[in-house]
Amino acid sequence: MHAYTLKAPAKINLLLEIIGDRPDGFHELVMVLQSISLADIVELQPLGGDRIQLHCNHPQVPCDETNLAHRAARLMQEQYPGKGGVAITIDKKIPIGAGLAGGSADAAAVLVGLDLMWGLGLTQAELHTYAAKLGSDIPFCVSGGTALALGRGEELTPLPDLDQLYGVLAKYRSLSVATPWAYKTYRQQFSDSYARDPEALERRRREGHSVGLMAAITHRDSLAVPQHLYNDLERVVLPEYPQVQEIRDLLQSFGALGTMMSGSGPTVFGLADSRSKAELMATQLQTALPDPDLEILVTKFCSSGIQLLS
Repeated sequence: MHAYTLKAPAKINLLLEIIGDRPDGFHELVMVLQSISLADIVELQPLGGDRIQLHCNHPQVPCDETNLAHRAARLMQEQYPGKGGVAITIDKKIPIGAGLAGGSADAAAVLVGLDLMWGLGLTQAELHTYAAKLGSDIPFCVSGGTALALGRGEELTPLPDLDQLYGVLAKYRSLSVATPWAYKTYRQQFSDSYARDPEALERRRREGHSVGLMAAITHRDSLAVPQHLYNDLERVVLPEYPQVQEIRDLLQSFGALGTMMSGSGPTVFGLADSRSKAELMATQLQTALPDPDLEILVTKFCSSGIQLLS
């Protein structure tokens, strides 16, 4: 068996609309997800027996069975017993606790890498099925690009690529927002707006905030896309975390085509149509907020999920 090295891109939400409750306790969502060039590097090497070894260069990333990449390897071993063990090495580039699906991307890389290592020949649909057992973001991280996501986020429809846009990402390293808290608080404050029956849910899917964004993406109108960004969770997170609101306001004032918090935060992104404009925004933000705790990254939209490097 060969070793494999894979690139695992992060994702941002261009749209996150909460339209109702699900019987499983999660929310019914309408999202538009986008892969970006910021990525972890995941290396897989075969091991004897059924051992799973995990190493990561980031000291805050757990290297035990609580790590999604470890759980992905264990799931594959359960599905395909006798194929062997694996050593997983993660070169962490995606900020942790940032709402950028870094852990999900790593798990997706393990699924794709073990499919290759073990010669399973799985289809993307089969990989998505395994990914959905592990987490709502992981199916998207497998295939990547630009996609409409429904349900909990696991029902994916590919959309035309938006690889001509750039982004500035900004997040305070010491700040994290608990995703369960964000959704619970939203439910407490806004559940009276939820669709209550199948017909109402379907109507919200077709006629909600995604309409303008979907039209812009379909026409590959990169200047119109940023005008239709939308995230319901900003309604509860921004009032609670004014420093996130401040980053958003500053990026807007520096000429971002559009700016929004990604997912449940606390990462904020501002969009530009060239790398030079994105880099200028990053410099302006660093000057306005000269805090060493603030991490600022320039990235580009990309059209694929997990990529094989070697």
